[in-house]
Amino acid sequence: MDYRRAWELQTGLVAAVYDGRQPNTLLLLEHPPVYTRGRLAQPGHIRLTAAQLAARGIEVVDTDRGGQVTYHGPGQLVAYPIVNLRDWGGPLKYVRALEQIIISALADFGIAAGVEPGLTGVWVDGAKIAAIGVKISRGIAHHGFAINVNPDLARFNDIIPCGITDRPVTSMAQVREGEIAMAAVQDRVAQRFGEGMGWRMVGATDSLRVLE
Repeated sequence: MDYRRAWELQTGLVAAVYDGRQPNTLLLLEHPPVYTRGRLAQPGHIRLTAAQLAARGIEVVDTDRGGQVTYHGPGQLVAYPIVNLRDWGGPLKYVRALEQIIISALADFGIAAGVEPGLTGVWVDGAKIAAIGVKISRGIAHHGFAINVNPDLARFNDIIPCGITDRPVTSMAQVREGEIAMAAVQDRVAQRFGEGMGWRMVGATDSLRVLE
């Protein structure tokens, strides 16, 4: 799904979840190649010129999420929880919960991942395998996290991912030395998300999960 379309979808869901017209919802998507800049993005963190970006077919989108610059593209699972945190907990608790959800999902594929002191996201042997960037407005969270399943990791070479210059980026396929089925990762992420948040997952479509 196009990144801007996914953002529009989230915006509508945020209002619906806030008003109680929509249950907490988890979107599980892939995007065409795009670099996104969060609220803390710095000039120069994308190393390509506008002409180079156009030649490579990569869009740049400024977003309202936290964090800095990252890449989304085919082979990367992007999870967007649109969830009511008003009675659940604050931003720090939520981000820490997302990290543990990702760690649990990766463990299901035999990947031992963890966190790094002072850094957000999930790491394997010092390399970042999943990024987190959220926004919470009036108690409703959206944006979310991205797990590198089978992406083209070379796309990260042209940015400073999340403003970190001294750590590499990795993927499940690189760690496991073989392709990983995206559908299997989606299923494990959905299950682990429900467990981590304490909610029951109800399947809606291939890319949509509703939480109660």
